[in-house]
Amino acid sequence: MDAELLHSPVVGSTEDEEVDVCYWNLQLAFMKKRHTEKIEGSKALAQSWRMKDRMKTVSVALVLCLNVGVDPPDVVKTSPCARLECWLDPLSMSPQKALETIGANLQKQYENWQPRARYKQSLDPTVDEVKKLCTSLRRNAKEERVLFHYNGHGVPRPTVNGEIWVFNKNYTQYIPLSIYDLQTWMGSPSIFVYDCSNAGIIVKSFKQFALQREQELEVAAINPNHPLAQMPLPPSMKNCIQLAACEASELLPMNPDLPADLFTSCLTTPIKIALRWFCMQKSAKLVPGVTLDLIEKIPGRLNDRRTPLGELNWIFTAITDTIAWNVLPRDLFQKLFRQDLLVASLFRNFLLAERIMRSYNCTPVSSPRLPPTYMHSMWQAWDLAVDICLSQLPTIIEEGTAFRHSPFFAEQLTAFQVWLTMGVENRNPPEQLPIVLQVLLSQVHRLRALDLLGRFLDLGPWAVSLALSVGIFPYVLKLLQSSARELRPLLVFIWAKILAVDSSCQADLVKDNGHKYFLSVLADPYMPAEHRTMAVFILAVIVNNYNTGQEACLQGNLIAICLEQLNDPHPLLRQWVAICLGRIWQSFDSARWCGVRDSAHEKLYSLLSDPIPEVRCAAVFALGTFVGNSAERTDHSTTIDHNVAMMLAQLINDGSPIVRKELVVALSHLVEQYESNFCTVALQFIEEEKNYAVASPANSTETGNVTPVKDSPAIPRLRSVNSYTNLRAATTARTLNKSLQNLNLNEEGGPAAFSPGNLSTSSSASSTLGSPDNDEYLLSFETIDKMRRVSSYSSLNSLIGVSFNSVYTQIWRVLLHLAADPFPDVSDLAMRVLNNIAYKATMNARTQRILDSGSLTQSAPASPTSKGTLIHQAGASHRSKRSSSPSSGSPPVPGASSSSLTNEVPKAPVRDGPSSRPTYTPTLGGQAPHSQQFPRTRKMFDKGPDQTAEDGDETAAHRAFINVSLQTGVCDWSAKYFAQPVMKIPEEHDSESQVRKEREWRFLRNTRVRRQSQCVTQRGVTRLDDQIFINRNPGVPSVVKFHPFNTCIAVADKDSICFWDWEKGERLDYFYNGNPRYTRITAMEYLNGHDSSLLLTATDDGALRIWKNFADQKNPEMVTAWQGLSDMLPTTRGAGMVVDWEQETGLLMTSGDVRVIRIWDTEREMKVQDIPTGADSCVTSLSCDPQRSLVAAGFGDGSVRVYDRRMGPNECRVMTYREHGAWVVKTHLQKEPEGHIISVSVNGDVRFFDPRMPEAINILQTVKGLTALDIHPQATLFACGSMNQFIAVYNSNGDVISNIKYYDGFMGQRIGAISCLAFHPYWPHLAVGSNDYYMSIYSAEKRLR
Repeated sequence: MDAELLHSPVVGSTEDEEVDVCYWNLQLAFMKKRHTEKIEGSKALAQSWRMKDRMKTVSVALVLCLNVGVDPPDVVKTSPCARLECWLDPLSMSPQKALETIGANLQKQYENWQPRARYKQSLDPTVDEVKKLCTSLRRNAKEERVLFHYNGHGVPRPTVNGEIWVFNKNYTQYIPLSIYDLQTWMGSPSIFVYDCSNAGIIVKSFKQFALQREQELEVAAINPNHPLAQMPLPPSMKNCIQLAACEASELLPMNPDLPADLFTSCLTTPIKIALRWFCMQKSAKLVPGVTLDLIEKIPGRLNDRRTPLGELNWIFTAITDTIAWNVLPRDLFQKLFRQDLLVASLFRNFLLAERIMRSYNCTPVSSPRLPPTYMHSMWQAWDLAVDICLSQLPTIIEEGTAFRHSPFFAEQLTAFQVWLTMGVENRNPPEQLPIVLQVLLSQVHRLRALDLLGRFLDLGPWAVSLALSVGIFPYVLKLLQSSARELRPLLVFIWAKILAVDSSCQADLVKDNGHKYFLSVLADPYMPAEHRTMAVFILAVIVNNYNTGQEACLQGNLIAICLEQLNDPHPLLRQWVAICLGRIWQSFDSARWCGVRDSAHEKLYSLLSDPIPEVRCAAVFALGTFVGNSAERTDHSTTIDHNVAMMLAQLINDGSPIVRKELVVALSHLVEQYESNFCTVALQFIEEEKNYAVASPANSTETGNVTPVKDSPAIPRLRSVNSYTNLRAATTARTLNKSLQNLNLNEEGGPAAFSPGNLSTSSSASSTLGSPDNDEYLLSFETIDKMRRVSSYSSLNSLIGVSFNSVYTQIWRVLLHLAADPFPDVSDLAMRVLNNIAYKATMNARTQRILDSGSLTQSAPASPTSKGTLIHQAGASHRSKRSSSPSSGSPPVPGASSSSLTNEVPKAPVRDGPSSRPTYTPTLGGQAPHSQQFPRTRKMFDKGPDQTAEDGDETAAHRAFINVSLQTGVCDWSAKYFAQPVMKIPEEHDSESQVRKEREWRFLRNTRVRRQSQCVTQRGVTRLDDQIFINRNPGVPSVVKFHPFNTCIAVADKDSICFWDWEKGERLDYFYNGNPRYTRITAMEYLNGHDSSLLLTATDDGALRIWKNFADQKNPEMVTAWQGLSDMLPTTRGAGMVVDWEQETGLLMTSGDVRVIRIWDTEREMKVQDIPTGADSCVTSLSCDPQRSLVAAGFGDGSVRVYDRRMGPNECRVMTYREHGAWVVKTHLQKEPEGHIISVSVNGDVRFFDPRMPEAINILQTVKGLTALDIHPQATLFACGSMNQFIAVYNSNGDVISNIKYYDGFMGQRIGAISCLAFHPYWPHLAVGSNDYYMSIYSAEKRLR
C-alpha cells in the first residue's frame, strides 16, 4: 500500500494525533474477500459473441437486365444522364460487348470481397434462365448462403404485386417474374441486392410473401390432410437479407457526374466512389489541386495497408465497423457484421451508400432494417482522413515524395485512452473499440493497442463481453503465434481476463496450440510473478474438465513446471499452481501417475501449512483430486492415498472454514474411492452407537461406581433410569482440578503427534443456521455427535472387517468431527458425506440381511486396561488403544468396573413435552439412540420385519444426498479475481469513496470518545452508582461487553446474544449463537471495534464464532468459526474458554480448561503458538501486552503466571506468583511500558505485581465470595460483584466509592446475584448482569459526565 493512501484525515505531530494515526493504520481482522463475499463463482454470462452458425456466401448470381440502347418505357431520363455501369459507358461499344464487359466487371468487383465464391452471370435473361440459374446455385450451395444481384436499369420498375421484370427470348416483351417464385428457387439463407428504381417495393413484397409462406407451413404442420401439406413445403425465408437502392416511391439519381449504378458502386467499389463524391462536395475546394483525374491515379493496392489506397481502405473498414457497432443492437451487429465475410463487407459499404445516396434524395433500404447512420460523427473522421491523404497526392504523383501515413489510428487510440482515464464508471461503451481491434493488425501501434485493450478489459466482465462481441477473439488468438517478448505480459493479461469471463475458449486455445505460449511464459524465470500467475490461471482453465486440454498440457510438461513454482514467494501464484495441478489430474490417471513419479503429493504437503488460507485451500483441493481418481487401484496407489489422507487429516482444526470445507470434499473423494471399506466402518459405528444406548441388565444395580459430578450442561435435563440416581449436586474446584490432572492433554505435540484420539474430542456442534432440512438425513446431528463422543473401541475391535486403527476408521472420525464443526457450511458437507455412506451401508446390510434385530448387540463389554479406562459422563469419545492421551469430556472418572461402559451413558437429549415423542419403541429397552426430533429416520436402524414394507419411502427421502459430487466453489470463486478490476484503486483508498468517508467519520467519532472520556476519568471518579440503563434480558446474562465507541452493549446468555443501545434504552438485536445445547458462551470480544466491528464469541467446548451485521437493520451473519481449542471439557464449574484479543497484531489468545495457551493469528487463520501453562488447573483469565510480548494468566489454583511469547515453549514462563489461595477471577496486565499485573481471587484479595519482581508490590482486600470482577483500563477502578447480591466499586487505593444493592425505581428492589460485570473501555460506565435476568448500567454522577 502506498504511504500516502494510508494518511489519516488528521495530520499533526502532537502526541494525541500520533495515537490517532496509529489507530487509523490498525489492521482489520476477518475483512478479507473470503470473509465478506459468498464463496461461489460468478454467474456465467450468456456469451452471445461466439457465432453459433458462421456462414459463407458460396454462390453469386449476377442478373443484369440492361438491354443496352433501349430505355424502359416507364422512366423518363434526363439529358445528360448518368450512364456508367460498373465504371463503363455502355454506349462506347456494341450493345452485346458492353453487356458482357459490364458483367465481367461486376464479377471482378465482387471478387475483391469474396474471391472464392462461384459466380454465374445471367445477362438480359428470360424467366427460365433465372429459374435454372437460381435452382442450380441453391443445389450446389446446400445450407450455405447464395447472393442474388439484380440490376434492373433496362426494364420497367417493379410492380406493386411483387414482380420484377426480365425479357422474353426475342427481346420483344418485358416478362414479369414473381418474387414468390424467386424465393422458392433461391431458398434460404440468401442475400438479395436490388439496384433499380422503386426497389423498396420488392422489399415489401418479399416480406409479405415470406409471411404467407410461414402461414402455409403452420397450416401444413397442424393439418396433414390439407392440400398444402401434400405439396412440397416452401422454404422458410427467415434467414434472408435484402439490400435495395431506394425506397418504394423513389427513382435512382440521374446526375451525369455519378455512375448509373451508384448503389452497386457503393457496395462493390466503396473507396473509388467515396473519393469521387468527396471531390464533388464544396469542401473539396479546400484541398487544392485535386481533380477527378488525379483520384484515378492514387498509388497502391486496396489490400496493402502500407500504400495510400490500402491505408484509406483500412481506415474505411475501421470507421464503418465502428459506426455499425455503435448504432446497431448487438445481436444484429453479430449477424450482419461478423457471421459472413461478404455480408459484412456489403453492409459496411451499405453505410456509405446510405450517406452518399441520401445526399441525392435517395434512401437505400435494407432488411433487416438499420437505424440511420449517415450523420454519425465518425464520418467526419473519414472526411479528415481522406482530406489528409488527398492533400499529399499532387506532390506524391508529380514530385515522388514519400507518403506520410495517416494519424487516424494514433488519434483514435488517444481518444480511447482519454475515455479510459477520464470516464466515470456508468457510461456508454467507448465508440473506438472496433478501431482498437483494427489496430491490432498494425505492428506500429500494436503494443499500445494491446496495453489499452488490457486496461479496458480490466474494467470488469461487461468490458470483456463487449470486446468479444466486437470480434477481438481471432485477433488475440493469432497474436499467440508471435514470438515478440514485449507482447507476452500484455497477451497473458488479456487472455486471463477473457478466460475468467468465458472459459469455453479453452478448446480454441488447445486447437491452435495456444497453451504452449502460456507454458513457455510460466516456465520463464525472468517473467514477473504476477504474469506467471496469470499464465498458470489460464492453464488451469485450459485443463479444467477438458480432457484434450489435460492431455496437451501433460505433454507440455505442465506438472513439472508447476511443481518447480510451488514455493514461490508470491501467494497468488502458489495458490493457482496448486489449483492447476489439482485440475490436470482430476479424473485423468496418466497425469496422476506423472505426479506420483515427481512426488507431487509430497511437494504439495508444504502448502498445507502455508500462511495464506487460500493457498492451503488450493493445496487441499489438489490433494483431494489426486486421491479422487477412479482408475483401478494398486497397492502402491492405495498406500499413497492413505498417506495423503493422513496428511490432510491434520487440517481438521484449521482456522479457516474454506480450508475445512475443501478438506471435507477431499476426504469425500477418498470415501468414494474406498466405499466398501467405509461402509464397514460406518456399520460398526452405527452398531456401536446403538448398543451404547442400551443398558445391560446384569449391571443395572451397580450405581455406586459413578463419581459425583454436577449436573452439567453436557447432560441436559435427562437421566437414564439407573445411572444417575444418586449424583451429588456440587463439584468443587478441587475435584475439577483432580480430574484435570488425570488428563494427559496431547496439545504440545503439534501436528506430528496426530492420532485419531486428537480428533475426537471437540464437542462443538454444527449450528442449525443454514443447515439443510435434517429430516432428509439418516444420521441426525445428535447421532453423529454422540457417535463422535461415545463409541467404545473395544467392541469395534471385536467386529469383523476393518481393524480399528486403520486409515478408514481414522478418516471416519475426522468426518464425524467435521460434521460437528462450528461453521454450518462445513458441518453440512460432512453430514452429507457421512449420511451417503451410512445410507449405502444400511441398504447393503438390509439386502444381505446380515443384521437381524438381535445381532451384534450382545458384544462383550470392554475390559479396562491396566491403567483404568476413563469413562466420561459428557460422552466424549474414547481413545484408541494406540493413542497416548485419554479424552476429555466433562470431568473424567476412572472406571471401576467393566460395566461402566454401558452404565454411565447419557442418553440423547429428548425434547420436552409429549407431543414430540415418536411412535417408536426400541426393541431392546433403554432410550432411543437418536434424537427425538427426527422420528422418521428411526426405522433405518430398527431392522424389525414389519419395517421392510416401507423401504420405498426411505429411499425417496435419502436420494438427496446419494452420489452427490461435492464442490465448494473455491476455485471458481478464486477465478473471479481475474474477472474483477485489478488496476483500480480499492475503495478504501479512494479519498472520494463512500467507504472512505464512512471510515473517516468513524475515526473522528472514536477520537471524540477517547478525548471526552479521558477528560472525565482524569478529573477523578468519586462515585459510580448513577443507574443510566436497566432492562430485562431475554436470558440470564453470562458475559457482557461494551462496544468501545458506539452506544451498543452485547449481553450473552448461554447460547444467544442480545444487543442493547444503552443510551436510548432499546433492544437492537437478539440472535442465536449456534452452539450445541450442552455448551455455553463464556467469553466475548469486539474485533475491529475502531472500524467495522465484528463480535467474537467463545464457548466452553473450545469453538470460536465471529459475527457481523449485528445491532443494525441487517440479519446477523457468521463471518467465520473454528475450533479454537480441542480437548475442552464442557462443565459448569470450569472456566470455559477465556480469550484476549490484540488488535495491533491480530493475535487471539485462547485458553481455559486446558493445559496450553493457544495463540491464533487471525491474518493467517492458523495456530501460531502453543504455550504450555505448566499448571494442573484451568486458566481462568488472560491478559496480554503486545508491546512487551507478555501474556499474564490467572489459574483456578490461585496462581498467576507470566509468559514471554518470544521464547521457546520450555523457557517462555518467566514468572509464577502463588500468593492467591483460591481461584483467580481476573488478571489484568496494564498496557504501559511499566505496567503492572493486577489480579483478584475469589477471596477478594487484589494483588499488584511488577513482572520484574517475585512478590506482590501491593495488596488490597475487598469483599469475599466474589462471583464477578472487572478492572477499568483507564480509570484504575475495580468493581466486585458478590453472591450476596451487591456490587462494590473501589478506587486504586482500595477505598469503596460505591456500594450498589438496590435497583433504582422498582420500589427499590434488591439486585439479584451478580453473574457478570464489565467496565466500558473508556467511559466510567459499569454494566452488571444478574441471575434475575436484569441487565443494568451504572455511571459516575451526571455533573462529571
